[in-house]
Amino acid sequence: MRCRPAIVIMENDHVLLMRYQFGSGMVYNFPGGNPDPGEIFPETICRECREELAVEVEVGNMLLMGEVPHKEEKKSVLHILFEGKIVSGIPILQAGETTAQEVCWVPLHQLSSLHLYPHVGEALQDLVFLQKKGVYLGAIQQPWVD
Repeated sequence: MRCRPAIVIMENDHVLLMRYQFGSGMVYNFPGGNPDPGEIFPETICRECREELAVEVEVGNMLLMGEVPHKEEKKSVLHILFEGKIVSGIPILQAGETTAQEVCWVPLHQLSSLHLYPHVGEALQDLVFLQKKGVYLGAIQQPWVD
């Protein structure tokens, strides 16, 4: 199982996401990525944001964690989302560092309607709107993926 730490950056009731082409559709995810050897999750997030978005971030508390299971163990992914903020720079996609096609600020209330990877829009809305504490979600179903 791979681990993918990512950051949830919210400003003015909008969330920073990266948009990717996935087959004939669009998929959105949170800035983050796979840890390099010896790297802890906040270090991974900081490096990925620097490389892919040209911003420096501050990583806060863990918001939620969940797994996207796959029949092949090496394709299963544990997603760990942390709260955070941009401390310097303006997010600009660094095309040579990512396959993302666009950086988007998406209204928080629209998260549950997006093809989000991981599919945690509703859980994230609950954290913000209902003041729920961070949770382990267990298996995250990706209904729009075969």
